[in-house]
Amino acid sequence: MTRTATNASIVVTGGCGFVGSNLADSLLGSGESVTIIDNLARPGVEQNLAWLRDKHGRRLVVRIADIRDRNALSRAIGNAKAIFHLAAQTAVTTSLVDPTDDFEINARGTLNLLESVRATGRDIPVIFASTNKVYGALSEMAISTIDGSDLPADETLRRHGVNEDQPLDFSTPYGCSKGVADQYVLDYAKSYGISTAVLRMSCIYGPRQFGTEDQGWIAHFLIRALSGKAITIFGDGNQVRDVLHVSDAVAAYRLLLQGIDRHRGKAFNLGGGVSNAVSLNVVLGEISRILGRKVEVRHAEARIGDQRYFVADTRRIQTALEWQAKLGWRQGLEDLAAWLGKHRTTALTHEEVGTSASRPYRLEPTCSSV
Repeated sequence: MTRTATNASIVVTGGCGFVGSNLADSLLGSGESVTIIDNLARPGVEQNLAWLRDKHGRRLVVRIADIRDRNALSRAIGNAKAIFHLAAQTAVTTSLVDPTDDFEINARGTLNLLESVRATGRDIPVIFASTNKVYGALSEMAISTIDGSDLPADETLRRHGVNEDQPLDFSTPYGCSKGVADQYVLDYAKSYGISTAVLRMSCIYGPRQFGTEDQGWIAHFLIRALSGKAITIFGDGNQVRDVLHVSDAVAAYRLLLQGIDRHRGKAFNLGGGVSNAVSLNVVLGEISRILGRKVEVRHAEARIGDQRYFVADTRRIQTALEWQAKLGWRQGLEDLAAWLGKHRTTALTHEEVGTSASRPYRLEPTCSSV
């Protein structure tokens, strides 16, 4: 297979979403031509698109298309030199309401993209945004609650987190659809020689994120707190996550593309790692400190498929890509709070309209495990 295309651009599916718009901005800022494929269904993405257009002008090409439409995909990737596949339905709750739609977007949409690439006869690298949900609820993991944080009883897990050798164990329709896509992407490297790779993401947060109760929990917490509204915690709040600022996530995506010849057919965990592992309750305490007042918290039952503990073991990606998370979670939280403070009205509007019932198609792959 050949790789180079005339007048080639880098394609970002879901490029108007949270991670997608940040990635597109980084690529455009370094002189790349970028084509975004997005159906603009996610509340807030129009603002991200306007920001990209104002900042980068004609070097940004936008194709309004749905990844379930293979013909539209084929036309949009015709001159691609690489593809970052971020378009997805990303909420566990939404997948439980409509598992068929979740499958069509995440599984069939990804297969549509892979087949569109294969039909070109060129080796167009495809880097896929997967999720820690491919490892399931991790219900077999023995947990000890220490100082208000759920931590593995196993000392090695506690020291390093969950690595890529953890068996896949799809749970919830969302976990199944993303897991299927994850495996198809990896297999197309083996079966068809296409340069594919997968990043299994933990909780990504940062500017341009319009989080809701269903998905994007750190931004959601801040949006609620800024508005003086109560925050609902599903469970006791001792759940632990490793959180990663979007700037560090974007760096990982770009480094993986640079090294795709060495890492084709591989999957890496991408998260903040043990140095950015934090319980929900600790995040709430930090938000109270940032705002200078205590936030109101309510509790509800834990949700299906929720992991009591997930921290990505990032040693493999650190070694392979010479990458590491640079922005600590406290500084990152302040960064997002400042951004939301400037965009508060827009963020609150999108949170109110962005309920799972009214949001059939979500376009940014951030954490949906809380």
